[in-house]
Amino acid sequence: MVRRLKDKEKAITLRLQGMSYSQIKKELGLSKSTLSNWLTPYPLSIERIRELRDWSSKRIENYRETMRNKRKRKLLAVYEKVSKDIGKFSGRELFIGGLLLYWGEGSKTSSSTVALSNTNPAVLRFFLRWVKLLGVRRSRLNLVLHLYEDMDKSREIKFWMEQLGLPKSCFKKPYVKTSKLSGLTYKGGFGHGTCNIRIYNRKLYDYILMGIKYIGDIQYKTKNGF
Repeated sequence: MVRRLKDKEKAITLRLQGMSYSQIKKELGLSKSTLSNWLTPYPLSIERIRELRDWSSKRIENYRETMRNKRKRKLLAVYEKVSKDIGKFSGRELFIGGLLLYWGEGSKTSSSTVALSNTNPAVLRFFLRWVKLLGVRRSRLNLVLHLYEDMDKSREIKFWMEQLGLPKSCFKKPYVKTSKLSGLTYKGGFGHGTCNIRIYNRKLYDYILMGIKYIGDIQYKTKNGF
């Protein structure tokens, strides 16, 4: 009985502080019917009811879901527009697009190795399509995964094989970092490590490098920048 009285006193105190039945129930572990019997003489003000209604977790989540769906619909409309603007890639467009990709992301530290690393399989699929256009055969591809020590090497190799449509023979021994993926505060990427594609071909490297230089020279000569 004493405990019951203390619960009632506490419930009334919380009610006077502006808490809803649900909030008090969560705080004291009492049923809503009990709270209704105790707290009917202590109604909340209209302003407080509006505040609780506007800031309820369910209402907030519904609002967030509405905004997410609105954002998805907006992006879908943009995607449909840009897909029509781009259309299908011609061989020339793929060639130039690959040069621009390599200009920004490709390795330029070795004069005999064409290489590109990324965590996004779509970027590497584009790169593979590009080097195929340049005459590179599958047998010349060397793929090295950069993984963390708590990652399953076999599972990650299988993931990249499926994503890139390549056989296991193209994959070399993974490079495993001493740090752990689970210990990173910012994981980023796609959670499957970084895939590095290498092609050992000096002539191809020189060709790509001169293609990039030509694009840079054309932009400089036309002076169409800001």
